[in-house]
Parts: sequence; C-alpha cells; structure tokens
Amino acid sequence: MSSVEESDVGILCYISKLPGFCGILKQRYSDFIVNEVDLEGNVVHLTSLEAPSEIADEEKVKIADLQDKDYAPEIESFRALAGDSDGEKLKSLIAQIGSVANNDKDSIVLSPSCDKSHRTAVHNFFKERLKFLVTDTVDGPDSSSKCIRVRFNTGNNGTVKNSRKRKDRGNKPYDSRGSDSWPEHMGKFLRFNLYKENKDTQEALGLLGKMLGIQPRSFGFAGTKDKRSVSTQRVTAFKLRASRLAALNEKLIGIKVGNFCHVNEGLVLGQLQGNRFTITLRSVIAEAEDIIGASATALGKNGFINYFGLQRFGSSSIPTHQIGAALLRGEWEAADATRKVREYYKESGDTEGTLRQLPRYLVAERAILHCFQKSPGNYLQALLAIPRTLRMMFVHSYQSYLWNHAASMRVQKYGIHQVVLGDLVYCNEQDITTEVRSSQDCEEGSYNDTLIDCILDDVSVADISGVKSKLVKVIDEEDILAEKYTIDDIVLPLPGSRITYPLNDIGKVYHGLAKQDAISLTESMHNSKEFSITNMTGAYRRVFQKPKDFEWELLKYTDINVPLAETDWESISKSHPVTLGGNSDHKERCKLKTCCMPKEDKFENEVELSAKIELEREEDTQLEESKNQKSQMALKLSFTLPSSCYATMAIRELLKTSTSVAFHKTLN
Repeated sequence: MSSVEESDVGILCYISKLPGFCGILKQRYSDFIVNEVDLEGNVVHLTSLEAPSEIADEEKVKIADLQDKDYAPEIESFRALAGDSDGEKLKSLIAQIGSVANNDKDSIVLSPSCDKSHRTAVHNFFKERLKFLVTDTVDGPDSSSKCIRVRFNTGNNGTVKNSRKRKDRGNKPYDSRGSDSWPEHMGKFLRFNLYKENKDTQEALGLLGKMLGIQPRSFGFAGTKDKRSVSTQRVTAFKLRASRLAALNEKLIGIKVGNFCHVNEGLVLGQLQGNRFTITLRSVIAEAEDIIGASATALGKNGFINYFGLQRFGSSSIPTHQIGAALLRGEWEAADATRKVREYYKESGDTEGTLRQLPRYLVAERAILHCFQKSPGNYLQALLAIPRTLRMMFVHSYQSYLWNHAASMRVQKYGIHQVVLGDLVYCNEQDITTEVRSSQDCEEGSYNDTLIDCILDDVSVADISGVKSKLVKVIDEEDILAEKYTIDDIVLPLPGSRITYPLNDIGKVYHGLAKQDAISLTESMHNSKEFSITNMTGAYRRVFQKPKDFEWELLKYTDINVPLAETDWESISKSHPVTLGGNSDHKERCKLKTCCMPKEDKFENEVELSAKIELEREEDTQLEESKNQKSQMALKLSFTLPSSCYATMAIRELLKTSTSVAFHKTLN
C-alpha cells in the first residue's frame, strides 16, 4: 500500500447533504494555525519573549551575594585537595564572578589526572562547597589521563554539536553534578509558551533540550501538535531559569519561547481542554459562492462525524493499524517495519553507517536497530525497545480503525437525527442508575494504559480530563419515550476489557472486523500483555462533534505568499523590531543571520539545516507560482475542538473530498 486512503480506515460518511467544493488544505503551513486551550479554557498565545523582571532581578541578587562572600576557606581546602597550581586557577576564576556571570564560555581546565577516585573527589568538592560552579571531564594530554573543566553555572547555549567523544566535547553542556540549589520561594517548573512553525512538538523540544544541555524528558506538555502548521502550546521544564531559555530566541529559527512563569507542577499528557484552529483553504472553487456559505454555516450548526483522521494511521507504506493488528495476533516479525534497514545492516555490518541513514525522528526504527545489534532475531524484544508511547500507538491505531468503521455503520444504518435502542450515550447528570462506567473512570490514573494520541495527531491527546468523569449507559425504550438523549450524546467504544459495546447491530461490527483480521476482542492471543486488547481498559468517544465558537469568512487574494491569517509571531512583530527568525521575510533574515554567525555556530544541527532548506525551497516555489496569479478566493475558518478531535475531519465535511496529503498535493 503506497498510502492509506480514507475508505481503508472506515472514513466513509458525511452529515451534510450539501455538495462539496474545491479547496487546498495546508498549501502553506501557516494556513493551519493551532493554539492550545488549557484546562481553564484559556487560548494559549505567545505574547512576550522576555524573561519576567522579578526572575531576572532575583538572579542579579544572587550574583551580588556571590561577589560579597569570602571564598578563602574554600580555595585553601581545594588547594589541599588538588595542589597549588589548580588552587591558583580556581582563585582566578572566582575573582571573575562579577565580570563573567553571563558568559558561560569562561572556564578553567585542571591538571590531568589518571586517578578516577581523585577526580570524583574534585567533582564532589564543587557540588558540596561551590555550588555556583559546574564541572565535567574532558580528555587529557594522553590517552590514560583526564582533565576536569570548571565554569560558572550560568547555562550553555549548546552552540557546538554534541558528541559522545570527550575530545570533541568543546562547549558541550556540562553535567548536572554542580547544579545550584533551587530557591525555595520559586516553583520548580518553568512554564512557557512554545511557538513553532513547520515542526512537531517532539522535534522542537529535542532541539531546545540540545541547546540547553538538558534531557528531553525534562519537558512536560499536554499534547503534540501537527508538524505542518503554526502552533502555540504550553510546556514546562524542570528547574530551568527563564533567562537561559529566553536567550535562545536570538538563535532559534521557526521556534520562539515566551510568557514565562514558575509553577509547582509540570504538565502531563491530557492536561488541556482542546485546541483553537485557524484554517485557511486556498484556491476555493464552487459552482456558486452560496454553496460555500451554506456549507460553512451547516458545519457550524450540525458539526461533523468525529472520525480519527488519516494522521492517526501514519504516513509510511505500512499503515499503523496493520502493524497494530499484527501485534495483537502476536506476529512480531510481521510487525517489524524496518526489515530493509536490518537486512542492509546484516549485509554490510556497518552499524554506525546504518544508523546514520535513519533520520533521528524515526525513533522506533532506530530503537529496533539498536536492539538487533544485541539480540539478532528477537523480534518481541526489539519491539519492546521502542518507547512505550510510540509502540502503543500501533495498537491504539487498530482501535481507531475499528471505531471509524463502527461510526460509519452507525450513520449508514440509523442516520444522524435520533438515538435508537441499544445505542451508548453519555449519561445526563441526573440519571446515574443502570449506567456503565467509562473505562477511564474505573481506576484512578489508569489513563497511562488507555488511548493517548501522542505521536501522529494534529490535535494532541485523548480527552482524558473530560472522559474520566463521564458515565455511559445503554439506551432503552423508556429513554426513547422520554426523549432524554439526543444524537450529540451518542458514543462508541474503543475496544478494551472495561467497555460495553452497543446492544444493537453496531456492536457486531467490532467483532466482525476483528474476526476478519484473525483477532479476538475478548481473549488474549499470546503471552505479551502489553499488545493485547484484553489488557487495555478502553475508552469512549463521541460519534458527532460540533465546533465551538465557529467563525468563517471568504477572502480574495492574488499573491499566495501573503499570509491570510495572523500568527502569534506576526502579532508580536508589529510592536517589536523584527530581528529574530519568523514568518514574514523569513528567508532574507535567515540568510543574513547565517552570514553573520561564527563558523562554529552555523546550523545548530541537521534538524535546523533541514528546516532552513525546506523553508527556502517552499518559498522559492511559491514565489515562482505567484508571478502570474489571478485573483483567487480563500475560506478562513476559526473554531475550537476538544482534544482528540481532528480538524481535518471538519474540513472533510465541508469539501466532501479526501483530506490525504497526496490528494491536496495534486491540487497544489
């Protein structure tokens, strides 16, 4: 299969009977703007790039305190430990406290030592006695010796590419053994708004972590956002100074950080209400302009079928739900999607070369290859080497595949206007009698083992916060007579051990499709609990979804390079001089910035280089296309959806055409 189509994954029906029209989705990544909505209902925007003054002032006070202290006792103790020469080096470094407090490149290198226990004692000395200094170990003058570097613990901007070899470390961020104590009055988590263009969340945070010298796991976020978009979301980082992060804005391209504050708790997946979308459909053509307006109005009033979008099923030659089906059957070798890479490795024996061929964003493939180095042929162990959230994506994708087909059958068989006997609905608050508990309400904190859309979605993660408190029940005759429930209350399950299936023909759809794939939804087919639906709690999902705060307008344009919706960065640029990388005139600023950078600072890593090349190619193409453009029409839509709802499915309801990337590229 070259690419997955909507019909392959059960996306078959529409709500509206109105005719569709032509429009291009994501002609520019800035045509798809996503702003996260937090748990309090606030739309997250980037409005400031500056570190708060109180935080900056606190750091200035700290520097002043360091300057006023007498370090003679510590210097003498260190002299006794390391010798006169290193003692003098330390004395000279401490004397520079005031002048180099903001310069992380000033450091000293202590005398070479072959004694590891001595080096450990030196590291511990700084950790216990001089916490404002940080140390690491580098290669000495010969192969048997090592040296300890010492510098002020003011952060590192990661301007030199990381390397595993000590001799290549250069200005690689130092380790955390000398980290300073955290002020008691300040929250341990720095919360900030992350703005990014044409990058997914993991990619952006990976780059920030590399530049800061911290692990990606130090960051917390509520959900991932689509790569081909402009998005703003909340992120937290553990014990990170706002000034360090804010300083990166001058070097970042396509990423900006701001709106800093310190909080006591870090973000985790699911801590959001949803997302606010601003989507521009370009080159809109319809038989009559009235059709466009009628379709947009109908979408706002009636909503759309809440399908899992194509992003859920991956973009590789093997859809993720097929890999999920193989895992559920226990066919570990069939689930291995990296066979060609592994065969190349076996033929060449070039491990490092093989890994270099794999882009770093192919986390699963790289994890499998590393495992095959140690245990050739152990397919299950290789699959378990993939990060948990990533490997569970495959099984969750199969759940979504079943759900989509069930939703289509529900619409085809029973329509879109009323509930019927056997339907499942979310309970009204006053009616909690014969209900079935939602799977995610059965066990506190159990959502770690339930549906989490954390890899491919343009939306974020499953609506954990909303689902945990929801109860469901089966519709009976009394409910129908009383007209207690409407079509908006209907839900369908994502298969698991703690869900109930509809007690009408729709329940049979799940078991029928699973049987065709040689899968049982009630019995485990192998001994690996992780890849078994019977070991997953399951979840429920609304069949129909209405957009909130829905707005639309038709626009005329001639130049495809002119943005038709304002991003957060463009809004900031109006009130500040445009000196950082951004959207408007981005290409020229990138060129200027690159020419002015020192040689070693150019292109922080392959990710930044790739992003720059991709951006320049896209703008060159668009500039050429725009030369002879005639006046065209665009439809701009703004609306809010709960988390785990796909904006692309709302667009599909409008256009009545496929939302696949391949299809819209043909229109482009």
